[in-house]
Amino acid sequence: MTRPRHPVGEMSWYAWGDPDRATALPDSVRGLLGSVLGVTPHDVPAPAEEELRVPPGALPGAARAALAEVVGEAHLDTSDAVRVRHTGGKSTPDLLRRRAGEVSAAPDAVLRPADHAQVEAVLRVCAEQEVAVVPFGGGTSVVGGVEPLRGRFGALIALDLRRLNRLLHVDPVSRTAALQAGLRTPEAEELLAAHGFTLGHQPQSYEYATLGGYAATRSAGQSSAGRGRFDAMVLSLRAATPRGTLDLGRAPGSAAGPDLRQLLLGSEGLFGVVTEVTVRVVPVPEVQRDEAWSFPDFATGAAALRRLAQDGAGLPTVVRLSDEAETFVNAALSGAQEAPTATGGCLAVVSHEGTAEQVAARHAETARLLTAAGGSRLGEEPVAHWRHSRYTAPYLRDALLAAGVLAETLETATTWSRLEELRAEVTGALTGALATEAGPPVVTCHISHLYPEGASLYFTVVAAGGDDPLARWTAAKRAAGDAVAAHGGTVSHHHAVGADHRPWMTEEVGEVGVEMLRAVKQALDPVGVLNPGKLIPDGA
Repeated sequence: MTRPRHPVGEMSWYAWGDPDRATALPDSVRGLLGSVLGVTPHDVPAPAEEELRVPPGALPGAARAALAEVVGEAHLDTSDAVRVRHTGGKSTPDLLRRRAGEVSAAPDAVLRPADHAQVEAVLRVCAEQEVAVVPFGGGTSVVGGVEPLRGRFGALIALDLRRLNRLLHVDPVSRTAALQAGLRTPEAEELLAAHGFTLGHQPQSYEYATLGGYAATRSAGQSSAGRGRFDAMVLSLRAATPRGTLDLGRAPGSAAGPDLRQLLLGSEGLFGVVTEVTVRVVPVPEVQRDEAWSFPDFATGAAALRRLAQDGAGLPTVVRLSDEAETFVNAALSGAQEAPTATGGCLAVVSHEGTAEQVAARHAETARLLTAAGGSRLGEEPVAHWRHSRYTAPYLRDALLAAGVLAETLETATTWSRLEELRAEVTGALTGALATEAGPPVVTCHISHLYPEGASLYFTVVAAGGDDPLARWTAAKRAAGDAVAAHGGTVSHHHAVGADHRPWMTEEVGEVGVEMLRAVKQALDPVGVLNPGKLIPDGA
């Protein structure tokens, strides 16, 4: 078993990512805010950490003693600083609350178990002592998935899995690897690269998210077009529950009844805590070939991507189409000499990875299909800019929030035949909810995950914050969620459900489906201590 040499650092308590990488609002963005939104940025500083009012811990003495016996006193932390850093995820509402100094929901303690056996023992103690448990990986949820919601429980712990950070086994013949769930992606990639392999899973949360979090939320990354979603990569998994251990998945393609892995994949920590995953890995690619394409409008670009998904010999590793608004904004931010107008076409970024022979063949096939569908080649430079800005975008959101400007994202997916209708309806709902006398918000959209039957839609929203930005976003999110439910979209394609999407779960799976989820919850977590207030509608 091997550990990574270079663990990832801590994130900011009130913003995204590395505090040393925080950035001021660029002049180009300030200009756009004034010309497009009619907004003059103003300083909205976060409080000093020492000024925060962190409530006293409420963990009963008997529970604390039993938990300390499991993990060791050194790994049961009740310090204010650590509790604050486990007070939710990284959605805009999360950050707005913490920027306002609101940390009253901080967990009563943070536990760091060493292995699967300790996780299982912690859950057993928490069930016996009626202490709520929030499984905590990278803390990158943007849907309230790691909010410390107590429900009926008087005390709550955050179960931080960072010590479960080993590569357990690599099978080069089967091209699989067994890894512990607390590994963050850069750590996992470092360990796999030593054996010549890569996971190839690259969501925007790549630097901080964990493998267990990917499994628990059915994550999709920028390479999912070619490599598939994370849940499709999972051959088997191990999970601890208050009732005992689940070892699920013995061989690929099993027909031994319903696939019980699917009860844990996407379960968001409500049924058990994923501690190990065995996943498909691929050789580190020899070649990466990037190319950008332009389409006259979003409909033409979407039709081209549909042809790729339905008629191509194999999808590119990465494929993404920005609508007219996103193309315009990204070009303006990049400082492009000839930035398009807001209605001047759409940019697609495409990348192929593999051996030189594979890449040459797939690139030629993709170029043939996109050209026939109305696309024009733009070369590699726009893709290079997109890659450069991909992991810096959350820092830009922080700068916007610090300037009193509301910025957030949401995503869904639907069939190709309903794609344009859904895009228009969600855009309209967001615009209607966030428009001010100064003008409408900026709402952009892109496609980044393709299937033969349909695709994802990922929206980015920038709007005036107003006097109560949290209330403004709550209303906009509700309007967008209602539009998604009414027009054939899923409540989430890859951000998961958490607390934020929970109101639409009955429409997503139906009353009988909700009863099934409640029955699984009752079987695996009869006391209900695991991640209260998430995924399953009221009554869970």
